[in-house]
Amino acid sequence: MSDASFDSRPIEGEAQFSDYFALLKPRVMTLVVFTAFVGLLAAPVPVHPFIGFVAILFIALGGGASGALNMWYDSDIDAVMKRTRKRPVPSGKVTREEAFAIGMTLSVFACVFLGLATNWLAGGLLAFTIFFYVVIYTMWLKRLTPQNIVIGGAAGAFPPMIGWAAATGDISTASVLMFCLTFLWTPPHFWALALFVRMDYDNATVPMLTVTHGRRATRTHILIYTILLAIFALALGFTQVGGPVYLAVAVVLNALFLKGAWQIWRRDEEASETDNFLTEKKFFKLSLLYLFAHFGAILIEAGIDRMGIFA
Repeated sequence: MSDASFDSRPIEGEAQFSDYFALLKPRVMTLVVFTAFVGLLAAPVPVHPFIGFVAILFIALGGGASGALNMWYDSDIDAVMKRTRKRPVPSGKVTREEAFAIGMTLSVFACVFLGLATNWLAGGLLAFTIFFYVVIYTMWLKRLTPQNIVIGGAAGAFPPMIGWAAATGDISTASVLMFCLTFLWTPPHFWALALFVRMDYDNATVPMLTVTHGRRATRTHILIYTILLAIFALALGFTQVGGPVYLAVAVVLNALFLKGAWQIWRRDEEASETDNFLTEKKFFKLSLLYLFAHFGAILIEAGIDRMGIFA
């Protein structure tokens, strides 16, 4: 037997584990896992560590399943957009059939086992989240309306509600407001990005607001949604998951976010082109910190409550 028989080096163009993992949109999954984890721990009931781990694992797999099905359906769009053309399906490393099979298998597995491990409200919410993201957003409204980001944001906003439901078996004002926090954050976050990558959406004929209504209207929408976001973010601080740490974070970050949205609204296109959208890019970077800091503050409040520091 020749040495070549033992050569385990990958064949050029052959899909690797990393390509299949990329199907699950790991960066998006990070947000799903984190916000679901916060929802689970912030709930006012104790959860066995093993049950909590299993719940987060299945929620993560459900989020990954959504990503795989999104890549299956959107492979034509991904192929013409600069920031997505290297994804596994448009790059030819994973076939559309494989992406669909992986997405469907993980969807069923995650929802059924989350329901069995915790409760069927949590399993049902996860199933609805996957359906909403894949069918309502990806297959129907993404290519139909400039409000696609607003609608798609709902799917990304469910994980803290699912985590909360996994722990408590119910839905509360606090979990709804955690949903609203992510839901209202999504439009200014993605519209800020769209302001400086507009050509990608033009080329893909995706009706992003910057394409259908122009950058001026997009700037106005960013300001409106940021104002609404600040209201709901501060309201969350007065629920059972809030407290002094959360309110301090919320006040500072929402003041900065409102300031950034105001600056974006005041800018004209000539100024933006001149400095290569510097203000818009700063706002986008701040938006990444914004959501993680708010949910991080909720996590700290949960720890303070469990340790009885302010009791």
